[in-house]
Amino acid sequence: MSKIKISAVVNTRNESENLFDCLKTLKFCDEIVVVDMESSDNTKEIAQQFTDRIYDHQAVGFVEPARNFAIKKALGDWILIIDADERVPKTLAAKLIEIADRNELDFVRIPRKNLVFGQWLQHSRWWPDYNIRFFKKDSVEWQDEIHSVPITFGNGFNLQDDSDFAIEHHHYRTIDEYFTRSLRYSTQQAKELIKSGYVFDPADLVKKPLGEFLSRFFAGEGYKDGLHGLIMALLQFFSILLIYLKVWQSEDQKPIKEREFTPLWQTIFKEKFKEFRYWIITSKLQSSRSKTEAFFLKLQRRLLK
Repeated sequence: MSKIKISAVVNTRNESENLFDCLKTLKFCDEIVVVDMESSDNTKEIAQQFTDRIYDHQAVGFVEPARNFAIKKALGDWILIIDADERVPKTLAAKLIEIADRNELDFVRIPRKNLVFGQWLQHSRWWPDYNIRFFKKDSVEWQDEIHSVPITFGNGFNLQDDSDFAIEHHHYRTIDEYFTRSLRYSTQQAKELIKSGYVFDPADLVKKPLGEFLSRFFAGEGYKDGLHGLIMALLQFFSILLIYLKVWQSEDQKPIKEREFTPLWQTIFKEKFKEFRYWIITSKLQSSRSKTEAFFLKLQRRLLK
């Protein structure tokens, strides 16, 4: 049996602001493997303070292709995947050691505590944000598509959605950082959408971004995250819009005649306004303390279906 039980794998690109704080939480691991994607800052020098197992990989704009490469470099029986802007609290570290010692599972989904603009988003579909991050070697394989769900083999388990057992994710720190990432990611996501056979539909410029906003702010109860929840729902609206704009751009900005477009956008907005009203009534219903008010709100909502 290998002497190395747990290998932490970290992919990096210009992470000098994050990497030290990340790696110092990984001292419980038996080895740390860092795969750097052409950093131009002192990321690799910081990594050298914690490990000599540092490798290079071509920068491709997103992490998935380099992740499989990094996993192959790890020597441990168990692999822990961590991003440079993430931290592993001691309570989670102890739990992972326990799981590895028992050796009864093949992979573990770990909740993530997303800190966006300095605030933990407990709603907005940002919690518990389960990710497969701890697994036996050869039990998990990432696909090369951006934000893809990994392929798994064997038996999995979800850790309880408790912040003590969650990866601490220091996500977007500034609005500029959000837009920078969105501009980069949307290009790749648009390419993958086209590759999948998607043909641009003008209706999607409204339906998809609005659907994302309603899903985050209402269905995901983003309003309970206060102003942060509203801001993130609006930013997600923009992010989805950007993807479909880039698909449209790739088709040489295909025009559509006004007489065809006017009834289209009128129908779409009418449909989405109806959905918006549905969620407004639903949120009022959830906070209603009056049985009479609740009855009429349910009646209004039913009429919208």
